[in-house]
Amino acid sequence: MSTEHPHSHPQHAFETLAIHAGQEADPQTGAVVTPIYQVSTYKQDGVGGLRGGYEYSRSANPTRTALETNLAALDGGRRGLAFASGLAAEDCLLRTVTKPGDHIVIPNDAYGGTFRLFAKVLSRWGVEWSVADTHHPEAVRAAIRPNTKVVWVETPSNPLLGITDIPAVAHIAHEAGAKLVVDNTFASPYLQQPLALGADVVVYSTTKYMGGHSDVVGGALVTDDAELGEELAYHQNAMGGVAGPFDAWLVMRGIKTLGVRMDRHSSNAAKVAEFLVGHPKVAQVLYPGLPEHAGHDIAVKQMRAFGGMVSFRHKDGEEAAVQVCNRAQLFTLGESLGGVESLIEHPGRMTHASAAGSALEVPSDLVRLSVGIESVDDLLADLADALKG
Repeated sequence: MSTEHPHSHPQHAFETLAIHAGQEADPQTGAVVTPIYQVSTYKQDGVGGLRGGYEYSRSANPTRTALETNLAALDGGRRGLAFASGLAAEDCLLRTVTKPGDHIVIPNDAYGGTFRLFAKVLSRWGVEWSVADTHHPEAVRAAIRPNTKVVWVETPSNPLLGITDIPAVAHIAHEAGAKLVVDNTFASPYLQQPLALGADVVVYSTTKYMGGHSDVVGGALVTDDAELGEELAYHQNAMGGVAGPFDAWLVMRGIKTLGVRMDRHSSNAAKVAEFLVGHPKVAQVLYPGLPEHAGHDIAVKQMRAFGGMVSFRHKDGEEAAVQVCNRAQLFTLGESLGGVESLIEHPGRMTHASAAGSALEVPSDLVRLSVGIESVDDLLADLADALKG
């Protein structure tokens, strides 16, 4: 079942596509919300006669088709694919575009789960990888080998909020015959459009801002390359890590408000970053919206706004950073990010523990905030209390 986006409504703005792309009213009842097709198999119109192209819900499901059509539209791609998690999406992509003996350039500040996939899973399969500071394009060029097939970047990155110049790195990757993959989870397609900037594939954990309500786990791939889209769809079906219909429905429900939520996330995060810059217990604030951020000028060119993620380093070291996480009240201590509620965590002991001892190890005094959409005054008061002591 193809979920290719035909670019049929180029005049429609992002917020309109988020609500309407792939979301036609149900032809039988007129329901304006796509139904949850909680079904495993479909009655065929004779042997090999598939009604609407559906035969088995691993291969295709109408609820997932609606989500995948929507995902493609939001990123300006031709093909969207929905998975059971962000890592399931990454695994499908990497096993589609690489084989044993190939090489991948990965960033020096990637998400810990992504690093674990490269270092502990793909390496056993014979895929080589090396680390580069992707925020400096020449470092990417220096890391490329004759067998490099993929350059992988996160921008903004997790958890150090680094910014990669997507067009510059795309040029370097394509010169070498490699594909550029951009993990756009922190920005979401509302704030950044990597395909238009030169990326070949965009990766998401839809658990985060796309779902937006901390109630679903999912992942996605989007590409504008029709041939690659078909290859990814083949592997998606062959490997089976697909999004279930209820999970697909929850992500679609979240996407409808993505634009308005990202506006509020970004506004709140900017005020939190400004507060932290002036706090005596804070040694450094990492937020691309700050003029002093190393990637600020590039972020201004690539992003609509700067997102809801803020990290900072505590002047008094690791234990003080841990205690800030423990003392916060409105900022809930927990992993993940991108929900309407604010979260706080210690990456070195939580989300990025798998990178300990590697080139991707994060500072031990780092605290990561996922700034939600609550009243910003309440959030600032909570951080002020947590930083006391």
